[in-house]
Amino acid sequence: MSDRNAYETLGLDEASSFEEVQAARQRLVKECAADPQRKEAVEAAYDAILMERLRMRQEGKIKVPDRIRYAEKQAELAAAKPTLPTVPNRSPDWLQDWLDTPSRNDILWPTATYLGLSVLTWFTATPDGTGTSVMLGFGVALCVYFLNRKEHKFWRSVLLSAGGLIAGLLLGFGSVSLLTSQGIAVTAAQVSAIASIVTFALMWFVSSFLR
Repeated sequence: MSDRNAYETLGLDEASSFEEVQAARQRLVKECAADPQRKEAVEAAYDAILMERLRMRQEGKIKVPDRIRYAEKQAELAAAKPTLPTVPNRSPDWLQDWLDTPSRNDILWPTATYLGLSVLTWFTATPDGTGTSVMLGFGVALCVYFLNRKEHKFWRSVLLSAGGLIAGLLLGFGSVSLLTSQGIAVTAAQVSAIASIVTFALMWFVSSFLR
């Protein structure tokens, strides 16, 4: 079955999201419960779309949700094992909409980037904070880039990055206050460096685990 015919069978097009593909498949399977031949065609169309999107994911053309990245292996396991009762997902829908299950590359690149920025910030920090401000600017821009690459929602990426910057600076300066309250001497350059590094850590979390 060609990809175009598969989409037509489900009443969709290639721009349809995976959730729409799933919903169409479930609806059509129920509708044709008394027609085994049509039901088989619906299942075959769904499998064809699934395999095509997995192939495109491997080629880096699209980002496919984690739950279908290894769908072919999951299908083999399902056939080999008896069906077990599933535990319902108790996480709120709004939380699932914001959280991401990152791939290795989704974590690796932000990790390397923010680690490099943290090292540079520590060694180039100045008392007036000029160097750290430049590094923070790079950090925010990279956070927007990493987030926007996932879902292609620019303004949402900007909002999350700005939130990460503000929260990171609050945590960073709070950490400095905690150090000074313990009698640990901290120079002006180190204050801005510590606050920036804590901010980079939070931006890494935002860019890796949110979407």
